[in-house]
Amino acid sequence: MSTPGGGEMHQPLPGCFRHQDRPTGLRCSRCGRPACHECLRQAPVGFHCVDCIEQERKGAAARMPRAARPGTATAGLRTTLSAHPTVTYALIGLNVLAYLITAVQAGSILDNNRGSALYERFALVPGLVANGEWWRLIGSGFLHFGILHLAVNMYALYVVGIACENALGKLRYSLVYLVGLLGGSAAVMFGAWNGQTAGASGAIFGLFGAVLIILLRLRRNPNMMIAVIVINVIISVSVPGISWLGHLGGFLAGTAATAAIVYAPEALRAVGMRAPTRKAVVGAGFGVLGALFVVEIVLIAVQVASIQDRYALILPHLRF
Repeated sequence: MSTPGGGEMHQPLPGCFRHQDRPTGLRCSRCGRPACHECLRQAPVGFHCVDCIEQERKGAAARMPRAARPGTATAGLRTTLSAHPTVTYALIGLNVLAYLITAVQAGSILDNNRGSALYERFALVPGLVANGEWWRLIGSGFLHFGILHLAVNMYALYVVGIACENALGKLRYSLVYLVGLLGGSAAVMFGAWNGQTAGASGAIFGLFGAVLIILLRLRRNPNMMIAVIVINVIISVSVPGISWLGHLGGFLAGTAATAAIVYAPEALRAVGMRAPTRKAVVGAGFGVLGALFVVEIVLIAVQVASIQDRYALILPHLRF
């Protein structure tokens, strides 16, 4: 535009909507407001201001299924990683410590089950459990046959344990681990009354089931976990000396316990139960679940104990 005097008239540039002292010729292609280069971001078409980008992000999060939102929880499941999976590390430490003690007592890293007083005291022998040595049901879950058995189980515990602890939290994760361990011991009680079993495999199979339930609840692809479970089942039934009963019992127990934890709150919410009542019912239900496994162990032990009359002279002195 020209003035009568022959000069040119310049229209002043508007200021950035966030920084009024910064004249700019740029605008947000979404809201149309003037914005400086610092307040604009590249978009599929043109540039969007930082406010529009934030609104887009919030809108996308609101449309996203709750289970898929970063940093949120579904039925108490956390989707963010914890920097301190202390329960998993403590469990690994206890297993390693027990192995080192048995190896020193036996004088062998491979045959640590021979000549170890700790092993003799805590390995799971159904006949001895029936004779009153109930501590073997838990203690056997921290013993291992040789360093390879320990290494395989501890690696599996490290991988799935951290995932479960992150999702469930320390207390519920500890309870699932314990229920899986007891479920494995209960299943072993169906086996030979004078056989010996040891290892964390029952509890770890319980965690396999727990991870599967967690993935299904979060609506994530469970194919990889299913493949891991199938491979371990094949190994359990095809390799001699592996207690497939312990693995099966642990898997069923851990799966049932985790399903109760992650699905029960949703079911109770659906029928209109208030939050404090839901928590009390879920806690009581989990306690009942644990009690059922204890009852199962007692009933099996009573069955095994029925043979004591037949082996009265052998059973009190049974060792391996």
